[in-house]
Amino acid sequence: MPEQSWHEARLIPTSGINGADEQERRATSALLAVMSIVREFGRALTKPYGAPAGAIQTFIEVPFEVGERRIFPDGLIRITRGQSVWTTLVEVKTGNNLLHADQLENYLDIAREQGYNAVLTISNEIPPIAGQHPTRVDKRKLRRVDLHHLSWTQVLAEAVMQKEFRGVADPDQAWILGELIRYLEHPRSGAMEFEDMGEAWVPVRNGVKTGTLRPTDKGASEVAARFDALLRFVSLNLGRQLGTEVSPVVSRRELADPSLRAQALVEDLTSAGVLTGSIRIPSTVGDIVVAADVRAGTIVCHIDVDAPRQGRPTTRVNWLVRQLKNAPESVRIEARAAHSRGAGAVGLLKAIRDDPSQLVADPAKEIRAFQVATVTPMGTKRGRGRGAFIDSVIEAVDVFYADVVQHLKAWSAAPPRLRPEIEPATAGPDGVSPGLPSTGLSSQDDETLTSSTQASSPS
Repeated sequence: MPEQSWHEARLIPTSGINGADEQERRATSALLAVMSIVREFGRALTKPYGAPAGAIQTFIEVPFEVGERRIFPDGLIRITRGQSVWTTLVEVKTGNNLLHADQLENYLDIAREQGYNAVLTISNEIPPIAGQHPTRVDKRKLRRVDLHHLSWTQVLAEAVMQKEFRGVADPDQAWILGELIRYLEHPRSGAMEFEDMGEAWVPVRNGVKTGTLRPTDKGASEVAARFDALLRFVSLNLGRQLGTEVSPVVSRRELADPSLRAQALVEDLTSAGVLTGSIRIPSTVGDIVVAADVRAGTIVCHIDVDAPRQGRPTTRVNWLVRQLKNAPESVRIEARAAHSRGAGAVGLLKAIRDDPSQLVADPAKEIRAFQVATVTPMGTKRGRGRGAFIDSVIEAVDVFYADVVQHLKAWSAAPPRLRPEIEPATAGPDGVSPGLPSTGLSSQDDETLTSSTQASSPS
């Protein structure tokens, strides 16, 4: 038999997974074991929740007595540093399985009774806002115990960034972390990507096109939450490729009260038929704004770029065009002048390359900023695959970053240059010194020159 048909032995095999229970048990054991072995990875996952930097111990299916029942949380993590001990119970779901409030509340009670710090859930559910839990529980249960959530997408992103970008000191541990990555990327692991816009997507999409969608419709808020979750997934996916923390942009008010963000999305969806959000990538010239126009069936990605503060209007336009030399001709650029209202001069990159003056509506007004945008078709299906809304958003953001954003640099003024010093000219044959150039030193700047001038003056 040829070697090409042989299956390489894996530390965490995907074969032999029968049913959801086995899938969850294997995913839990694999993740917790790697967290305890690869210290950098375990630290990256637990540090945001206030865990100390210490030795990590992990356990699975730890039994607890609750009345006459025995309850088995999927796992337990204990981190010890000196006299400080941080402990959390772990509940894991894979595939399409959802977290249940009653189960989590039982675990919160156990954690409170045992003096543990938190309950950590891991599933394929992605909450609309970072730090928000996808399952609502009785807030009284959270007075002494914290409730945290990780999506499998976030776990995978952290694993990739730790191995490929931040680094693992021990080569053997780096290989072990790579085995976990391979396992989580396999479809049989149950660690799925964002794959569904929900049952309300189709009726809401149709309601937008017919103008019958209202803010009070239940499906509108569900689609708005799914869209924010999609932006988080897109951010994690892009961050995994770039090796940096990419995150949706949320204001402080929205972070404190997530309902404000949901209300704004629903209002935009019902009034204008648009779902809008922003993504922040470190070291870029600005945030990427993603607008899904359901009525028009397009996805618009744009970024605002401050124009240079020096030079003529066409010089400023050429400064931007030079940075977009490899961008598609269909890129749209809008120039915004100072003290102007409304939209500015706009054109496609193809035409602006030939004639930069197209973006100069009034030569007397200073161009202060540019908006660079791409427009792509929007998918309509609720799931994944060709013609799907999710895939069209992911592709639009990835392509926009690759073709436009990563090539843009902020303008900075050139440092001032020193003027060269020119030696003073000597007197000619006729006894007359030629005039000093404008950059030359005057006689008042040099004592030697001053004394010689005085000596040659008539008494």
